[in-house]
Amino acid sequence: MQFTTHLSKFTEVNASVYGLHLPVPLAIAEQFIDGDQKRVKCTINNSKTISSGLMPFRDYWYILINQTLKKELGLEIGDEVHVSLEKDTSQYGMDMPEELRTCLDQDPLADTYFHKLTPGKQRNLIYIVSKVKSVDSRINKALAIIEHLTEQSGKLNFKLLNEKIKEYNQRGKLR
Repeated sequence: MQFTTHLSKFTEVNASVYGLHLPVPLAIAEQFIDGDQKRVKCTINNSKTISSGLMPFRDYWYILINQTLKKELGLEIGDEVHVSLEKDTSQYGMDMPEELRTCLDQDPLADTYFHKLTPGKQRNLIYIVSKVKSVDSRINKALAIIEHLTEQSGKLNFKLLNEKIKEYNQRGKLR
C-alpha cells in the first residue's frame, strides 16, 4: 500500500509521544491492523525500510521517525514523504540480529527469559543490539543482555542493563 504524507511533529503540550512522525490516514492504517497486531514494514521515499508499529493519535495513525532517520533521509518538517507499507509478519516485529540470536541459542535459560518478556520489551532489546554498526559492539550488547536476564531471573531493569552494557564495553576496550 503506497501513499503520500508529510513529516510532522507533535507540538501539543498533551501529546505524550515523541515529536517526529509520519501521519497515516485511518483508511490505510485499518488495512494493517489485526487486533493487537499493528506492526508494519515502512519504506520511506523508496530508499529506507524500517520496522515500526502503527500508533493511534486522535483521528489518525502515525509512524514514529527518529532524528537519525530524519537526517539520513534529508527530511525537514513539512516535507512530502512517499510511504509504502506492508504487514510485518516476522516473529518479533523486526529483524533479530544474528549476534543476539546466537547468544540466545547458546543459553537456554536466557532464551526462556527473553521469550517470557512482552513483545515490546523483546523488540527493545533487539533494537539495543541492532542499532550499533560494529559487530564487536553488537556481540558485547548481546552478551550483556544475556547475562542481565540470567542475573535478574528474567526481570528487565534498564538501569542495571545499561550498567552491564557499559561493563561489557569496557571489557572490550581492555583487550
